[in-house]
Amino acid sequence: MTEAIRPPAAVAAMGEPPGPLREFWYSFSANRGAVVGLGLVVFLLLVALFAPWIAPHEPFLTNSAAFLRPPAWQSGGSLQFFLGTDAIGRDILSRLIYGARLSLSIGLGVVLISVATGIVLGLVAGFARGVVEIAIMRLMDIILTLPSLLLAIVIVAILGPGLMNAMLAVAIVVLPHFVRITRASVIAEVGKDYVTAARISGASTLRLMFSEVLPNCAAPLIVQATLGVSTAILDAAALGFLGLGAQPPSPEWGTMLADAREFVLRAWWVVTFPGLAILIAVLAFNVMGDGLRDALDPKLKR
Repeated sequence: MTEAIRPPAAVAAMGEPPGPLREFWYSFSANRGAVVGLGLVVFLLLVALFAPWIAPHEPFLTNSAAFLRPPAWQSGGSLQFFLGTDAIGRDILSRLIYGARLSLSIGLGVVLISVATGIVLGLVAGFARGVVEIAIMRLMDIILTLPSLLLAIVIVAILGPGLMNAMLAVAIVVLPHFVRITRASVIAEVGKDYVTAARISGASTLRLMFSEVLPNCAAPLIVQATLGVSTAILDAAALGFLGLGAQPPSPEWGTMLADAREFVLRAWWVVTFPGLAILIAVLAFNVMGDGLRDALDPKLKR
């Protein structure tokens, strides 16, 4: 067996202890679905990054001579509009490409907001304990008891429809998961010797939180953040479909589905391709998160 594919145990047996990156990649790559998911995520990120250069048309450009043009492989289609056009002659492929930029930005933005807020609240709950912990965790429990999409709809209805308000609503919906994970990890870590030694040496509470304990809570947070991106994309698409998220003519995938509802029987492509984009993105992040859980959780390493 060549060195490139030796398992960590075989390398260690030969006197070459595996590095953490090699051991992580071996555990991650053992899940073939996770590798495929990683490839799809990288592909979507590249598409979003280079959208202005790879999109064949402007996403808002209409063509009065090409209303509901079918895909290129169907009768009446053309290579100029490979995936067809919508009801006002906009190229669906170009809108999907630009929609990847918008939908991934929503997912990543929501996760960044939720992770930052969840880490702070989880650290405070784990260190403060008592009344502060009870108040924070009961609030998170209340949020968790409500259906996530219904809660997001209520929040957007209060704040008003729009992309930023939809992102804030989805961030609130996924926040409890990060708070609970951080608090549980903190409680498991604060009793360990390295925390006691840091406290005896005079480390402040903030240093204990962010320099000593938080780095050792990173693994479950990374996994949950990956899964949270898929949840954020799906919920944002649902809000867009209901007219509460990104507003037309934004090429957001959920908004594209909403615009195409009345043409579902006449022009299948205007509904199918945005739906497939949402499905692929959500599935990619989910299976990648499953692989990260296998690789980062010592109990689940293969």
